Amino acid sequence: MMKLLEGKTALITGASRGIGKTIALRFALEGASIAITNIVEDEEFLNTIEEIRAHNVTVRGYVSNAADFADSQKVIEQIVKDFGRIDILVNNAGITRDNLLMRMTEDQWDLVLNVNLKSVFNVTKAVLQIMIRQKSGSIVNMSSVVGVSGNAGQSNYSASKAGMIGFTKSIAKEVGSRNIRCNAIAPGFIITEMTEKLPPDIKAEWIGKIPLRRGGTPEDVANTALYLASDLSSYVSGQTIHVCGGMLT
Repeated sequence: MMKLLEGKTALITGASRGIGKTIALRFALEGASIAITNIVEDEEFLNTIEEIRAHNVTVRGYVSNAADFADSQKVIEQIVKDFGRIDILVNNAGITRDNLLMRMTEDQWDLVLNVNLKSVFNVTKAVLQIMIRQKSGSIVNMSSVVGVSGNAGQSNYSASKAGMIGFTKSIAKEVGSRNIRCNAIAPGFIITEMTEKLPPDIKAEWIGKIPLRRGGTPEDVANTALYLASDLSSYVSGQTIHVCGGMLT
């Protein structure tokens, strides 16, 4: 049985935990060679590399700051040296610094925009040259439902995630003729370490707003990423797929 990503190399940024890690593992299960980046080499990162390796695929981890332009160029060069190609890019690195605008500091704004949005420019620009040479590629940008709906206390995060959607559409138009696709995923309320910290009443309130009456899992998001990364979606580009249980409809 041919696996969906057999013979392909995937790069996932910020993949030491949560959704990024789950995507890396899902892609490995489908036969992809995996490159993951993280801003630090900690135990979590090293453990993730070993978990991916257990799927009998080639995997390497790279310490890199996706928000740094020069660093991104350098790490992509190294990944291409090591793997020979990059077929799939998942821009997943992201952070939150939630605050009402009245109280938000300039640093909270700049940090979120740099890590969440500038990183997408940095890494995509570096990878694009390779994909153009290959005449193929699939780019998947991890946005959020709040990039479409907005969310009080998250103007920085929402702006960064909305920016990703505009970027996604523009890149799809720029490189479609080179057989390169670019799509975004907008996860809704996904049960991860990020959301686990919320008070139970807030969680219950969120789940009450979701037609499917549950929070999503990282696997729900990873399955959509697999669809977009693979040839199953060969005629899908410039789209934002909401993985939100019907919450934003």
